[in-house]
Amino acid sequence: MADILYTYKNSVYANITNKCNCSCTFCIRSLKNGLGSADNLWHEKNPTKEEVLDAIRNYDFSGYDELVFCGYGEPTCALDTLIEAAGLVKKEFGLKTRLNTNGLGNEENGRNIVPELSKVIDSVSVSLNAPDAAKYQEVSRPKYENGFDKMVDFAVKCKEQIKDVKWSIVDVLPEQDIEKCKELSEKTGIELRIRHYS
Repeated sequence: MADILYTYKNSVYANITNKCNCSCTFCIRSLKNGLGSADNLWHEKNPTKEEVLDAIRNYDFSGYDELVFCGYGEPTCALDTLIEAAGLVKKEFGLKTRLNTNGLGNEENGRNIVPELSKVIDSVSVSLNAPDAAKYQEVSRPKYENGFDKMVDFAVKCKEQIKDVKWSIVDVLPEQDIEKCKELSEKTGIELRIRHYS
C-alpha cells in the first residue's frame, strides 16, 4: 500500500489522492515512485476519507508543527477528505496546515472552495509553473480551458481569505519567464517562491 503520510525535509506530508487535473511536463510522478521517507506514493486505489483520518490519528507528529497536503495527486481533487483531515490535525494535534496546489480546485469542484479552505488551511502554495496562459497550457496541460486565468483567480481569492499565499516556480524556467512571474507576483501582491528543481 502507498504511504498516506510521509516526511520530506522538515515537514510531514499527506498524500490523499493520486487524481490530478493537470499533466505537467516536469511532474516528479513520471520520474520516480516515491519521495522523502515514502518508497511508494502511488495508491492502488485512492484512500477513503476514513483511511486518511486513521493514518493521521495514528501518526507520531512529535517534532513537527505542520502538515502539508501534497502527494502524487492534487489535494483539492479529494476536497471532502482534505477539509476533514485538515480540521482534524488542527483540532487534535494543534498543527499548522499548508495546501500545495495547482490552483484549479474551484474548477474541479464546480464552486468557489476558498471559504471552506480558509476555515482549516493556514497557508497555500500555488504552482504557477509559467508566466502566461500559452506557456502554462503547454507546460501544465490542464484538463480545463483557460486554466491559467482560473489558477490566478483562485490564488487571488486565497490571498483575500487565507492571507498566507505564495506562488511557486522552479528555477529551470528561462530568466525572462522568471521576470514575468515576478511581475505577476507584484501585480497580485502574492509572494513568489523560486524553488530549486531536484
